[in-house]
Amino acid sequence: MNVEIIWQNVLKEIKDELSSLAYDTWFSDVSLNKLDDGVAIIVVPMSIHKKHLSDNYFDLIKSALNKVTGTNFDLEFLLKDEVTELQEKEEIKVDVVEEGVPKAFKNKSNLNPKYNFENFIVGNSNKFAQAAALSVAENPGKMYNPLFIYGNSGLGKTHLMHAIGNYIVENSNRRVLYVTSDQFRDDFVGINKKDDSGTNFSYIDFFKNKYRNIDVLIIDDIQFLGGATQTQQEFFHTFTNLYNDSKQIIISSDRSPNDLKLLEERLRTRFCWGLTVNIYPPDFELRKEILRKKIIAGNFETEIPLDVIEYIASNMGSDVRQLEGSITRLVAYSTIMGGAKIDINLAIEALKDFISKGLSEKNDITRIQKIVAEYFQISVEDIRSKKRSSNISFPRQIAMYLCRKLTNESFPKIGTEFGGKDHSTVMHSVEKIEQEIKNNSDLASIIKKLENDLKP
Repeated sequence: MNVEIIWQNVLKEIKDELSSLAYDTWFSDVSLNKLDDGVAIIVVPMSIHKKHLSDNYFDLIKSALNKVTGTNFDLEFLLKDEVTELQEKEEIKVDVVEEGVPKAFKNKSNLNPKYNFENFIVGNSNKFAQAAALSVAENPGKMYNPLFIYGNSGLGKTHLMHAIGNYIVENSNRRVLYVTSDQFRDDFVGINKKDDSGTNFSYIDFFKNKYRNIDVLIIDDIQFLGGATQTQQEFFHTFTNLYNDSKQIIISSDRSPNDLKLLEERLRTRFCWGLTVNIYPPDFELRKEILRKKIIAGNFETEIPLDVIEYIASNMGSDVRQLEGSITRLVAYSTIMGGAKIDINLAIEALKDFISKGLSEKNDITRIQKIVAEYFQISVEDIRSKKRSSNISFPRQIAMYLCRKLTNESFPKIGTEFGGKDHSTVMHSVEKIEQEIKNNSDLASIIKKLENDLKP
């Protein structure tokens, strides 16, 4: 589809909105010259057309063009002589793809092509986040804007963000930009630099062109803007500009918008305008699947048995990078040991230092569950179950309270270790026990005893 066909489709949209007189007067001799760098060059027959179209039909033309191309363009009205003059000054070649829109290049988007939806491993802990991300990728700017993804480090937030960007680039011609909050801040600081002319105009133009002349902005680790007041102000204006133009915004953080206390309230409020999704730590089955996929992708010559996979999945922390790294370390250790057969004993030896960090985290929660279960004479499986009888639900709430008080784990992580409970359930349990301790001396004594039992 070339620009002539695009323009014919645009005119069809416009014709439906105007009287025949208005349409014949203002659009019969108007044509689309090219689409280049986010600008649609529209050729008009007379100067009066430039002013009248700009003053009265600018939004109508822009809306119709966006509907036909799926991309937002600024409009520039030129006379035929002006177009000829422009072409003489600079020969511009526009590559036209199927939709007739200049193709976005991945290297300008900062996207990592290895992250896509196909190799994102889905489980109960991230199913909702993955579905939301795919919906945004298929309908950028129309579904869930902004999309705010949060969760602990190493759970796949960055993978999902790159997957969205790569999907959009592959299936449309929208301009996508991925940056970290540090990169945004560095670019903003660069505005204060002066160029050879002694002004900072060129840096300002660079910044605005980079961050506002795009269709999709993906910004990672927004929490690092905390404390950077001026940078937050600029991001607020960038966010507002893109949002008002129906450009898609995707943001990630290690905590929910409401927990980003160092960010301005007006930013936190806007982050909640669209959809906020949490990626929870992977459960045991998902950890096993992640390890299997890592083994398949690594194409290792040595076979890794199921009991080794289960050992790693049971004892490693929830960080996906650590899970994948454990396989690499295990295979490397086997190679260094002269191609030794990988079995459970080799895995224990190879990963004893590597696993200890993740193991201590899990053991803290597991140990608390065990001590509480023994005290109330129920099983650990009961505590982790969905049973709601009072003889089980109350000890479960106590165990959750102790996990929150005695470990550094988040509400979502604690909920995962209690059979996949929602973080709000954990919060309610903790708050309930906190209140009852104040009014119930017997419960306070029980909690004190359990805490003493849990001391090393």
